Amino acid sequence: MLPADARLRRSDEFRAVMRGGVRAGRRRLVLHVLLSDEGSSKAGFVVSKAVGNSVVRHRVLRRLRHLVAQRLGTLPEGSALVVRALPAAATASSAELGADLDAALRRLGLSSLRDNTGSTA
Repeated sequence: MLPADARLRRSDEFRAVMRGGVRAGRRRLVLHVLLSDEGSSKAGFVVSKAVGNSVVRHRVLRRLRHLVAQRLGTLPEGSALVVRALPAAATASSAELGADLDAALRRLGLSSLRDNTGSTA
């Protein structure tokens, strides 16, 4: 679980990251990142109704939150991260979501190489 001070909560925070940051898309998710010099790293999640019904959306959200919590400490200080789930995330396993997350982080230059188990390569 992400601590309260590590979460994006307000719509203006989400808007700033999604409009002002850089993004990397994968099959199951899109990652938006805005780097700043102030504060600790924060993360937020967007899982729309296009992903599925309430049960499916919450399952995807829980998986993504767990995956991001493991990686949040590796991001530069002041990073703001928004993970937007795409409809393909509904049928993806946690390992597949983690692989997409790691690939997006690598593409943005924010993560070291990782294999599917989450250990460094």
